[in-house]
Amino acid sequence: PPDAATWAQMDRDIMELFARPDYGVGSDAIMVGGKPHPRAYGTFPRLLGRLRRKHGRPSLEALVNRSTYVTARRFGLRDRGLVRRGFAADLVVFDPETLIDTATYDEPSAFPVGIKAVIVNGVIAARNGRPTGALAGRALP
Repeated sequence: PPDAATWAQMDRDIMELFARPDYGVGSDAIMVGGKPHPRAYGTFPRLLGRLRRKHGRPSLEALVNRSTYVTARRFGLRDRGLVRRGFAADLVVFDPETLIDTATYDEPSAFPVGIKAVIVNGVIAARNGRPTGALAGRALP
């Protein structure tokens, strides 16, 4: 892993990229095997929580836009990315002041803190950090 100064520069570079209105967020984490990369559990909480609070910009609204609308458009997902009638109701309810990633290389499956609910296609899939057992997701074309 890089030293602390390199990590700090990478964080600054990431936030500078996300200041661009055309820049979208994604993760290349693949859930295979017993030890996924920590970003499988922490990409969005790290960006929307830890890095946003540390750097103060771009705004939470801009980062949510980059994580939803911009990315959905980039992949041609026309019924996602906005809260709008007729769109898939995929939502995450979180506290922006407590949201933080907790996954590490030693504990890569540690859930983030600060997420109140995850709603997939209008069905509550997780509440207060616990899965509900609902399996409302579907493969996207």
